[in-house]
Amino acid sequence: MSSSPPRLRQRADTELADRFARSAAADRGSWLRTEDFADWLAGRGRANRFGIERIPFAELDGWSFEEGTGNLVHRSGRFFTVEGLHVTTGAGPYPEWHQPIIKQPEVGILGILVKEFDGVLHFLMQAKMEPGNPNLLQLSPTVQATRSNYTKVHRGADVKYIQYFTGPGRGRVLADVLQSEHGSWFHQKSNRNMIVEVEEDVPLEDDFCWLTLGQLGRLLHRDNVVNMDSRTVLSCIPLDGPGEALHSDTELLSWFTGRRSAHDVHAERVPLAGLPGWTRGESAISHHEGRWFDVVAVRVEAGNREVTGWTQPLIEPRGRGVAAFLARRVDGVLHLLAHAKVEGGFLDTVELAPTVQCTPGNHDGLAPADRPPFLDRVLAARPGQIRYDTVHSEEGGRFLNAESRYLVVELEDGEDVEVPDDYAWVTPAQLSALLRHGHYVNVQARTLVACLHALGQAAHG
Repeated sequence: MSSSPPRLRQRADTELADRFARSAAADRGSWLRTEDFADWLAGRGRANRFGIERIPFAELDGWSFEEGTGNLVHRSGRFFTVEGLHVTTGAGPYPEWHQPIIKQPEVGILGILVKEFDGVLHFLMQAKMEPGNPNLLQLSPTVQATRSNYTKVHRGADVKYIQYFTGPGRGRVLADVLQSEHGSWFHQKSNRNMIVEVEEDVPLEDDFCWLTLGQLGRLLHRDNVVNMDSRTVLSCIPLDGPGEALHSDTELLSWFTGRRSAHDVHAERVPLAGLPGWTRGESAISHHEGRWFDVVAVRVEAGNREVTGWTQPLIEPRGRGVAAFLARRVDGVLHLLAHAKVEGGFLDTVELAPTVQCTPGNHDGLAPADRPPFLDRVLAARPGQIRYDTVHSEEGGRFLNAESRYLVVELEDGEDVEVPDDYAWVTPAQLSALLRHGHYVNVQARTLVACLHALGQAAHG
């Protein structure tokens, strides 16, 4: 029996960007009105029991400090460990440091299911409790699960809708890329960011809702509503934009490759026990200067999770962060000042970050030359220059009360800034193109790319 001859296909779906644009323009969905969303989310909170309390390390169930290394590990050998990291860069005000870091070698799945209703793409989103979220319940992707979770190491319930992202032939893949997690708190952690379209009927489970991209854009203007995992997946949506830029794509890639080559970064995993500058108490591992972050322990109750109760360690930062792009227009085309930033946990030296990405309090008392570049410029921005300003929490499954103020600040007409070697002006479309590939754009910059999708939406709704 002869097989049919191979056939060529288009390398890209030229209509896909238009379909996403139609969804972005639709601020009223077929399933839930945006003005009713807050009531729906509050209702999901009332429908389940949620709780979190801090506990001493001795009350962790299944977790212990490993003999010899002092690393904080789970008895299953899975999930994650808290270890030490020794980083040397030879540059800046902190050329060398030690810190605790989360080692989680598994690649998790962050997946959003999409389906057309009335000719408009809708996104299946989940009201998900994460212990580190300041308000516990936020809007997460359809699937947000580590491999340990969806392979049921915890012996809990099945992850809902996981079959659309792991099973063969269940839908049409619109985006699928490995992206990094927080390089300051994770060691070489990646998640698979996926968007899958289906045409079949999809049963709607409790705690899930269908929303248009336009509705999500309006919700991205609200503090602590759309979680980090949703934002990183949404950033992978192809962003249409002008074909012109201050630097060609080849020039941009050459500059970026040069910055990766220029930085001599050594990051070595070391025992958590005796980590220089850090002290382990009964309830926290803390830096002796009271800066950066703590490692703490919590007990969690979550009635709608695969496992309804557990204990775990979390990283808790000392203060709210700031993540901001400076923006300017060149011949009418919006450009963002991107930073080729070194973080100890990155897989490959540097990734593109916002212009400013730091916790300001960590740099109090430093000489002006040693403070993060452009931080004071961003903090001094006039209201008329701020195009976007919303507080979003970071990954709530591993970080406790980790919030950042996300901003896009446009320079004054005629204002110019000196651009250091590790910075370059890029367009949102160039960042979007790089997001088709892994480990170019860091998680904070990806949040701001998702927020740029939302800039056309009303600030309130």
